[in-house]
Amino acid sequence: MTSTAARRAADKTALRKGVKGTQRERLVQGMVTAANRAGYARANVSAVIAEAKVSRPTFYDYFADRDQCFGAAIEHAHATLSGYVRAKIDAAPAEHALQASIRGLVQFASREPSLARFLTTEPMAGGPAALDARDAGITAIERMIQGRYRAADRGALAPDFSSRLIIGGICRVLAPRLRRLEPDTHTPALLEDLIAWVEAYEQPLARHSWRGLKPAPKTSRSPFVLDVPLAPPEPLPRGRLRLSELEVAENQRRRIMFAAALLAERKGYNATTIADITRQAGVDGRVFYSKFNDKQDAFMAVHELGFQHVMQVTAEAFFSAGSWPERNWEAGRAFTQFLEINPLVASVGFIEAYAVGPGAVQRFEDSHLAFSMLLKDGYRHLAQDRRPSQIALETIVATIFEAVYLGVRAGGAEQLSGLLPHFTFLVLSPFVGPEAANSFIEEKLAAEPT
Repeated sequence: MTSTAARRAADKTALRKGVKGTQRERLVQGMVTAANRAGYARANVSAVIAEAKVSRPTFYDYFADRDQCFGAAIEHAHATLSGYVRAKIDAAPAEHALQASIRGLVQFASREPSLARFLTTEPMAGGPAALDARDAGITAIERMIQGRYRAADRGALAPDFSSRLIIGGICRVLAPRLRRLEPDTHTPALLEDLIAWVEAYEQPLARHSWRGLKPAPKTSRSPFVLDVPLAPPEPLPRGRLRLSELEVAENQRRRIMFAAALLAERKGYNATTIADITRQAGVDGRVFYSKFNDKQDAFMAVHELGFQHVMQVTAEAFFSAGSWPERNWEAGRAFTQFLEINPLVASVGFIEAYAVGPGAVQRFEDSHLAFSMLLKDGYRHLAQDRRPSQIALETIVATIFEAVYLGVRAGGAEQLSGLLPHFTFLVLSPFVGPEAANSFIEEKLAAEPT
């Protein structure tokens, strides 16, 4: 028997004898612990084997490289989450499958905080394979929900929105709480707010319109969105005789930033090097380091620039309209069209932010708050006891961000503006109810020029 086969046989014997965990299981848990402590980028093989207390050769008996172990950790976390969700769904009425899955998700976060923290954050930093694994796990939960809906009476009330997006949005809401070890992850109030939120979308199953994500026809151009995308400045002219030192420095800085954004879209943050960026920007390493400390610093600047533009366009459109529903329609129209025209902004802002590091993640999650402040304007039109909770507003924004993320991952941002009616229904229903939200959307679409 080979040493590898003997080692694995010994693992099985130890498990039968009740010894805690096999070496593979310890490596998977070591990956979870290492990633939670220092992030995906620093969860290297050395960190994992130190946590697992095994040798480097043992690691390679089970995994070809760090990323294969990382993928196994994601699969393990999703399998554990699925167990909680399945138990809740099986015990609930068929039409309450989404609410039951949320209960399972929150229970998982409460009882398995380390695993939940890893699952809700680290796959977003791990590159395409990790993102695929993350998305596949959430899609598996969606299939459970849809399977239960098929057993429900068609007249039964159920939330009329994509369960895939809602579960993804809630994962985004839980992520910073789990990282900060906030106690509200373990309290009934959080769960009650989330359940009350999704029930604001309830309609008879036979009348559901929004559970699919089929894009609607595009609307007319928002006056706040330019027809041309943001672009880098022209290369510096020879001699630069007419440019000041400040103008030269700003030209070079912007070219570096756009080069970083372009490379992030093409090959991802993790695979992009400073040499790639300087080559794309047409500058040398000395110029790069005169503007940025490192690759992370450059990408942080790109992320900040993108967020400023997105927020400015969205806010200007929001405050241009009169009524609360109109404000949200105009904001959503500008938001989706801007990202559609500027796919580099969408890619860096919604795909690569977690890979850049904690600073970008914090900035990205802070943007949830900035956008939810626009939603709070709706409080002025409702009595205090009818207002959606702050958690509801935060989760609406997170669910929209999840939709943008999925759209960009699926092949680009070109279909985002077709989701404007979906986003409008998502925003309006907790304030005005699903019937009034549907009527408003129908009126807006009917008023579009043919």
